[in-house]
Amino acid sequence: MSESLHMVTTLPTTRRSGCPFDPPAELLDARRHGPISRFTHIGGRPGWLITGYELARSVLADSRFSSRKELLNVGDFEVPPPPPGEFLLMDEPQHGRYRKPLVGRFTVRRMRLLTERIEQITADCLDAMEKAGPPTDLVTAFAKPIPTIVICELLGVPYQDRDSFQEQIDTFMGGETSEEELIAAYTATQQYLAGLVAAKRANPTDDVLSELTDSDLTDEELRGISLILLAAGFDTTANMLSLGTFALLQNPAQLAALRADPALTDGAVEELLRYLSVAKTFMRTALEDVELGGQTIEAGTTVVLSYNTANRDPERFADPHVLDLQRQDVSGHLAFSHGIHQCLGQQLARVEMRVAFRALVDRFPTLRLAVPAEEVVLRPETADIYGVKSLPVTWDKE
Repeated sequence: MSESLHMVTTLPTTRRSGCPFDPPAELLDARRHGPISRFTHIGGRPGWLITGYELARSVLADSRFSSRKELLNVGDFEVPPPPPGEFLLMDEPQHGRYRKPLVGRFTVRRMRLLTERIEQITADCLDAMEKAGPPTDLVTAFAKPIPTIVICELLGVPYQDRDSFQEQIDTFMGGETSEEELIAAYTATQQYLAGLVAAKRANPTDDVLSELTDSDLTDEELRGISLILLAAGFDTTANMLSLGTFALLQNPAQLAALRADPALTDGAVEELLRYLSVAKTFMRTALEDVELGGQTIEAGTTVVLSYNTANRDPERFADPHVLDLQRQDVSGHLAFSHGIHQCLGQQLARVEMRVAFRALVDRFPTLRLAVPAEEVVLRPETADIYGVKSLPVTWDKE
């Protein structure tokens, strides 16, 4: 090992002091030392940490690095393979078998056709906020209900089941539950999805899950696919809406610019995705020896990809720690990953965020935090997706 090679003993979990939107200071320090560092996994096994944009992007596009869950080499224990259908943790051809039937259902054109319905859902949430009056928790009044209703309608989850489903997803993705609670929530969700798949097979309706029952996918595979789509379609977007609003409220000049110019909305969404990177890290395992960043990644070694530092890489983004809604170099960010595992629902998420942020700033021009910024309760770094637990806001009533 060269003397200049940086070493990170554990994955840092504390955000940089004074800014809830920045990556942990230790990760930023690792990036300053170079795009790749030696790393020790929580289970004790040696690995590598990728903090640079170009290296992270290259790993994501390299078939010599595997997404297979059972190959993760992080400790002195075996990692079980993912259940059938949970294709995020699989390689080709299994990954393609599950993803291919979905691609045509999440195209840019089909997602844009949902715009009017998303506008109505958003308007209903804002109407309820306005009627109830300030203050309110923006997470429960706005950020969670919009993506929950959208993804549940898209997949065909009955209206009366949405609240309980959202609660279960919150439990096993929130990062604050015991192992017993986690297992119970996961089991309950699987049982619910089993019933939902059976209902769609018996009585298909106009939704994605019903369409998928007309394929060679088994009930178990459909449950796995549904879980991935429902969890990803709800949790990531909900946290982008809440944390994104928090970031805008903490950057009043940027918020004022967005309010004044609707044409900034698309760019604002992309910049918030880059700046916040709520999906923080992913792991890949080398299938053979790979030369990367001047280092040899030995076969069987698991590397950690830090998306939040890659999206703050000064070699790729000018003034990367500045939120700039008019940024010209925002394209190509890794908030939706890259390569064959690039987020299937990214176009849906974009439409939801464009509609929701635009409607929020237009409806409540005096929106502001109802508590000091330091009192906003953040999600723990142990959560799969970073965000805020609650966001108390207020506004001037007319």
